Amino acid sequence: MKKLLAVIFALFMCVCIIPVSADEITVSASAAAVINGDNGEVIYLKNADERLPMASTTKIMTALLLCEHGDFNREITVTKEMLAVEGSSMGLLPGDTVTLHDLLYGMLLASGNDAANVTAFVLGGSVKGFVDMMNEKAQALGLQNTHFATPSGLDADDHYTTALELANLARYAMQNDDFAAAASSKSAVLNYGNPPYRRTLTNHNRLLKYFDGAVGVKTGFTKKSGRCLVSAAKRDGKYVIAVTLHDPNDWSDHEQMLEYGFSVIQQIQCSPEKAEYIIPVIGGSKDSLTVKTQPYTVNSVKTAEITCKTELPKFLYAPIKKGDVIGTISYFSDGEKIAVSELVAEENIGKAPTGRNYIYRWLKNAADIIGNFH
Repeated sequence: MKKLLAVIFALFMCVCIIPVSADEITVSASAAAVINGDNGEVIYLKNADERLPMASTTKIMTALLLCEHGDFNREITVTKEMLAVEGSSMGLLPGDTVTLHDLLYGMLLASGNDAANVTAFVLGGSVKGFVDMMNEKAQALGLQNTHFATPSGLDADDHYTTALELANLARYAMQNDDFAAAASSKSAVLNYGNPPYRRTLTNHNRLLKYFDGAVGVKTGFTKKSGRCLVSAAKRDGKYVIAVTLHDPNDWSDHEQMLEYGFSVIQQIQCSPEKAEYIIPVIGGSKDSLTVKTQPYTVNSVKTAEITCKTELPKFLYAPIKKGDVIGTISYFSDGEKIAVSELVAEENIGKAPTGRNYIYRWLKNAADIIGNFH
């Protein structure tokens, strides 16, 4: 919930484009995109709305759905039908036992088409059933120029996305803690087989080893799509996501794109209009809750003045737990919302014990609150 509010995905279709001259960044890909990972602001585009095949970067969606719908501890006995797919593999064989946790890592590290296919059968009942889930999720995320035909990324006429939409999908997926943990892993020790035995998978994403701050996301290649790459990096509090499709020089291009993203994102510290708010509490062991605000750093490619708006309820009902989200502060640039931070309770407030004094205090508190409405 906290991450969802801190980086609202509803803003990911933002098209605030920062002008980029040819001598600042040169990309050899057919299509490319760089976005601010915190709020989806566009930093750089090249043919970013062109529909192109995306190879195994498809597994970003497959892995995301596994994270959202799967029980990681669930064990699957792999069948021959599930493995009816060619290409890269995590090494599954008919009769093997594997958990959904290990399928996730098999997809994002070894780019296993076998892992993607098994996931499709487990969650969708069939490849077709799962592909329907993928397309439904794409539509729910507003990805109008994305369509899936396979869970693995093997070539198909109606299997495509755009550089910008793939960047936005990656941004959304990286908000899932389980997905992000797998995508950022350089290697993983897993246990599967018949009987299961220990083995180590290494991530195909070379940036994780040598690019400072790299945290994901996924590689891909077929003859039709060429080399495809989605990368993400965090450094000095900034967060950049880059995508290239059909790129013969993807590793070098992504280093350049990520560095450029870091260079144009500005960190702006904003202070809310009040340092604290006192909110009446109905039926509590205390009459009110003090909610404190803190200066908040907004990462934005915009340089206009940042304004903020605090949203809090007029009153609360007990009980209240420490850490409960009480309200939010939204930050705006040029009238456009670019970030949201949460305001949380810093103490527990239980329900008031029964008794005349407590009932009297409860009624008085309620009357004061009602009076504030006039």
